[in-house]
Amino acid sequence: MIQQAPQANQFKQRLRDSLRRETLNSRPVKIARHANVYTCGDRGEMVYFIESGQIKLLMLSSEGRECILAIHSAGDIFGELCLSGVGARLETATAMTQTMLKQIPCSQFLGRLSRDSLFEGFVRYLAVRIADQQQVIANLVTVDSEQRLGQTLLQLARTMGKKDPRSIRIELKISHEELSEMVGTTRPRISLFMQRFHNLGLIETTRDRFLIIKEKKLTDYLTQIA
Repeated sequence: MIQQAPQANQFKQRLRDSLRRETLNSRPVKIARHANVYTCGDRGEMVYFIESGQIKLLMLSSEGRECILAIHSAGDIFGELCLSGVGARLETATAMTQTMLKQIPCSQFLGRLSRDSLFEGFVRYLAVRIADQQQVIANLVTVDSEQRLGQTLLQLARTMGKKDPRSIRIELKISHEELSEMVGTTRPRISLFMQRFHNLGLIETTRDRFLIIKEKKLTDYLTQIA
């Protein structure tokens, strides 16, 4: 996975601050847990800004299996592919928990980027997303499922985790089924690998069922088995 540079994180904060100003007087939309914001094939001209909650973006394979492309949380945007002018949504966006969103029309979103001089940063931000998705595709072909799971956990920790005395804490509760959809393997295999990671001390689970990722230990382990 692509590890984001400090300047990328700084841009994301600038973008979040900008969009909070843009949507200050707009009414948030409440999305119930497991409800769809939009589905693949829908036509839409909105970019979405997450105030609270989590959204997963997924596609269906020809066999009907779900493949999770990304998970976004508070402060993130999604649906920005509508800026391409293609029209139809290429993925489905589903709330993992009750989520509050702000909707921003494409023209309004682009106007805000222009006013706050964010265009260059936004291009870099999209390039990082594309590179990350390319890495996911390459891993599906070249890396075994245990390594893909480890890399997925590291990516979630780096993008959504919080610093913890034990390393990084992921407070988003992700099921083994959802991990299997991200990694591209079966749920029983995910459970087997997660138990192995626990036994090796690469991950821990807190009393609140949050996941602790031992970043250095897990990274070293994945290097060793590669």
